[in-house]
Amino acid sequence: MPQTSPTQKPESTRLLQPGDPPPFEIVNKDGAGRVILIADHAGRAFPHSLGTLGLGQAELARHIAWDIGIGEVTRRLSRDLDAPALLGSYSRLVIDCNRRLDNPTSIPQESDGTNVPGNRGLSPADRRRRAEEIHTPYHAAIAHMIAARQRSGISPALVSMHSFTPVMDGFERPWHVGILWKDDPRIPVPLMARLRREDGLCIGDNQPYSGRDEQGYSIFVHGEEIAIPYGLVEIRQDLIDTPAGVAAWADRMAAVLKDVLADERIFAPRKA
Repeated sequence: MPQTSPTQKPESTRLLQPGDPPPFEIVNKDGAGRVILIADHAGRAFPHSLGTLGLGQAELARHIAWDIGIGEVTRRLSRDLDAPALLGSYSRLVIDCNRRLDNPTSIPQESDGTNVPGNRGLSPADRRRRAEEIHTPYHAAIAHMIAARQRSGISPALVSMHSFTPVMDGFERPWHVGILWKDDPRIPVPLMARLRREDGLCIGDNQPYSGRDEQGYSIFVHGEEIAIPYGLVEIRQDLIDTPAGVAAWADRMAAVLKDVLADERIFAPRKA
């Protein structure tokens, strides 16, 4: 029988088993750019021990399971900006890495009208395993990446990448891209101004979601709370659900972010 160290749980009590992907993927770890990219909902993996939480393949292809297209957009941006990127591997249905653990939607029992059978009746131990093995290591890796930059004398910025469904609750969302933020304008305001110079775009300021709604987690704990410049980018999913769309929007966002991040004033300490 394989032995475990005193700090290592036996495999039988662990959520993630051999053959399961790690909780996150790091792309371009040694990128020289000052911005760090994250994508909380890039992946749609499920631990083998959970199956598909009782859902069929049609449900797993929908936006309820992941942010369609954003993983590939972020990988291309990482290359074009020479920026390190950290991408979540597991479906938001397993545990949502952009939620506080005490938020009821952290492990959703229902998502956009779809029941998630495998998330009902969970024990505290079930919930704890998902947090300890997916959510916590993902955020620890982001914090480590930011701290490593700061120790090396680099003032980093954080850009969180997401995508949103074109229709929600029967409402056709008009925005092509939205920028979410709370109180720190250093990246969001010039980013929206630069995007509005692009022909034909409808830009959302805290739309289709609000960065002031603390259901979101990553930009608060890794941006707002530690006072580094940050912004959250939401791209409409029908624009990036094909390879051509991914390429076009990655190129567009790379050009826009290069312009915005070239302004050294962004990296100056935030005024109270």
